[in-house]
Amino acid sequence: MPLDPIYAMIREYREATGFTPLYTMSVDQARRADAETEAANWNWHRHPEEVFDVNFTGSAGQQPVRVYRPQSDRPLPMLMYFQGGGFVVGSLSTPDSICRALASMVPCLVVSVDYRLAPEHPFPAAVDDCYTAVKWAADHATELGADSRRIAVAGDSSGGNLAAVMALMARDNDGPPLSAQVLVYPPLHNNWATKSMRENTDPMFFNAYSNAWFWNHYLADPADGDSPYASPLKAVDHSRLPAALIMTAELCPVHDEDEAYSNALSRAGVPVEYHRYAGLPHGFLAVAAQLETARDALGLIANFLRQRLRVKEFE
Repeated sequence: MPLDPIYAMIREYREATGFTPLYTMSVDQARRADAETEAANWNWHRHPEEVFDVNFTGSAGQQPVRVYRPQSDRPLPMLMYFQGGGFVVGSLSTPDSICRALASMVPCLVVSVDYRLAPEHPFPAAVDDCYTAVKWAADHATELGADSRRIAVAGDSSGGNLAAVMALMARDNDGPPLSAQVLVYPPLHNNWATKSMRENTDPMFFNAYSNAWFWNHYLADPADGDSPYASPLKAVDHSRLPAALIMTAELCPVHDEDEAYSNALSRAGVPVEYHRYAGLPHGFLAVAAQLETARDALGLIANFLRQRLRVKEFE
């Protein structure tokens, strides 16, 4: 399909204003440029009653998380959310609107996880930080107003990779038990030259060069990409994982590996819902205020989580 009209306008604007791809910059330049694009995207959804930051002792010292808590007289299900940014850029502010929306739409308590970034802290630093955060949140669920029996993981882009990795690690390390995983256009293989990777090279959007740039910074040694905790598609065993919702985009370089992961989970007996959005590039959830399709996708995520976290049963 042709590029969605909203994204066609975004592309036209970027071309007219001299958009510079992050993969042509230094890491510091890319982080500054990424931070400048962060904007409040709050005008289309309700907001949770409380939003606050917490620091806990993580795998490398003090680690921050941001908690989104709706009003509830009962313990809420908990969603651990991992930000995108290619393991190199991004912060707790990056998924703020997504977290606010899901906290209100499900409703659930959302814990957004900050983690160390590459290349200063290459793989497995982000993985270690995220798994430590999942265990911390499960252990402190009661204090947070959540139910440790109903925990899901989710993330977009590299955050989707980390969510998939958390599902593998929780299985391999006997917990904490997870009820669901939501993976939104995640990179899942560090060096697979798929058809979608070869075809998606438009410099106005996240493309094959972007993907390679981020992986090259994330992995201190390319051989590290063979670990299933870096490349979940390379896991030998995909069984006994929580039910998955996988979303990707037609014009995203990683959509072939996303489809392959959906098939791998399904073959292993894991319940999977897979959706590929036509005419859209990587990152479309970020423009939910402007794009109805993105709002619909978030509604689908909320419905999936509501079902898997048994929200109605506990109302």
